[in-house]
Amino acid sequence: MTSAGNPLAPEWLVEPADPNALDPKVWPANATRDGDGELRFGGVTAGDLAARFGTPVFVMDEQDVRDRAAAVKAAFDREFARVGSSAKVYYAGKAFLSAEVARWVTEAGLYIDVCSGGELAVALAAGIDPARLGFHGNNKSFAEIDRAVSTGVGVIVIDSVIEIERVADAAARHGHAQRVRLRLNSGVHAHTHEYLATAREDQKFGIPIADAPAAVDAIRSHASLEFIGLHSHIGSQIFESEGFEESARRLLALHARLLERGPVPELNLGGGFGIAYTSADVALPIETIASRFADIVAAECAKLGIALPVLAFEPGRLIVGPTTVTLYEVGTIKDVEVSLDERVELVETSPAINVGEVSTSSTSSAMRKYVSVDGGMSDNARPALYEADYSARIASRASTAAPALVRVAGKHCESGDIVVRADYLPSDVEPGDLLAVAATGAYCWSLASNYNYLGRPPVVAVRDGQARVIVRGETEEDLLSRDMGVKRIELVEISPTNHAGEVSTRSTRPSEDTR
Repeated sequence: MTSAGNPLAPEWLVEPADPNALDPKVWPANATRDGDGELRFGGVTAGDLAARFGTPVFVMDEQDVRDRAAAVKAAFDREFARVGSSAKVYYAGKAFLSAEVARWVTEAGLYIDVCSGGELAVALAAGIDPARLGFHGNNKSFAEIDRAVSTGVGVIVIDSVIEIERVADAAARHGHAQRVRLRLNSGVHAHTHEYLATAREDQKFGIPIADAPAAVDAIRSHASLEFIGLHSHIGSQIFESEGFEESARRLLALHARLLERGPVPELNLGGGFGIAYTSADVALPIETIASRFADIVAAECAKLGIALPVLAFEPGRLIVGPTTVTLYEVGTIKDVEVSLDERVELVETSPAINVGEVSTSSTSSAMRKYVSVDGGMSDNARPALYEADYSARIASRASTAAPALVRVAGKHCESGDIVVRADYLPSDVEPGDLLAVAATGAYCWSLASNYNYLGRPPVVAVRDGQARVIVRGETEEDLLSRDMGVKRIELVEISPTNHAGEVSTRSTRPSEDTR
């Protein structure tokens, strides 16, 4: 059966006239189909990428990352200069962080936000000036605080009252005044998934606005601390501006009160700006976001009779999310008939057993095509965590077949291991096809796991027809090397077609062109 008008499709999903087409708001800037119908990313074909690096593989459009970072900075610089102030843009490293990406964004003029000792280590190993780093986290360890202070991290975000003394003590030991922000829970509810909203009253981040004046007094009482301003982050993947505007109003009112007792040079309004994962998503352009922020901050400061502070923002997903696709290979196809009007009936059974059997009957049904790939929730946990939606296209060829409603499933031993819950692909999708899933640059690799003992995929940067590994993928040898019960593991050379090692008497490590 065809999928035209398939009742299993979600209301937001529109059947495309051409299931080969790429929506430019969803796919990387340099993603195209060539004359043979094969997808190219940064000038490199999907087939070449799969042959060299295996699948799954994260493919990152380097030029797109650089251009997006520069565009964000230019938009905030321009709009806040228009109202008589300036802005700092921090790249939120939690979205995706590697040494190369750290260099790309700082070369574009951005700062970097880190929120763990590991992320700090990556930024420092990349050669980033510590003064260009901000350090977040609701439960920073003593060791993390000490390292951040000792290496000269530009600013530490204090997330709780207990951290004030910890940061002050570390700064005093190292003999300098540490610049700090105070994170607030503004009480603004972003219109987003429950687990992505981070400024509600009953949650782990920040302190209530009512408690802020006393906390700032405590910070200012320490000669080893320099208070530079407030911080708030209302959530992630937000498509509307009202929540940001209300949060800005609340923080500026407090900012004005704090000015009465000392300087407050900056105000950090966080990030969380949404991107398009599907054609149904409508994300605000960065130029619109920057303009609205500048206008509301300027208007509120005029109303309060205060000078505009330096504004800071922390986009991550907006910069790296749309730049990356994950390439998979299709393994199995399964058509599943789903009942639409299911009736459950109790069938009479033997009185001696007195147990009823359940049977079902249905007056109508529809077909869902399950397309299983060689990755899954180990490389993209967001659909399982947040019910996130994604878009997919056949990458190795174009097709004239009619569109079919599909669900892209992973290979893990979980019924919830879904990569794309609903999209349309050509109905002739078949085993061996390469499948590209768009907008996987943010919170996919960074949330990746070794579930079912799968190695985390490599990350490959593409630009001007060239491809290079920026994060090496994991092999079975890597995974087994951590198991202290394994005395010796030796692998034969990994095949470029399946990247699976077999136990042998010799040992080789894969080259960059494999994993």
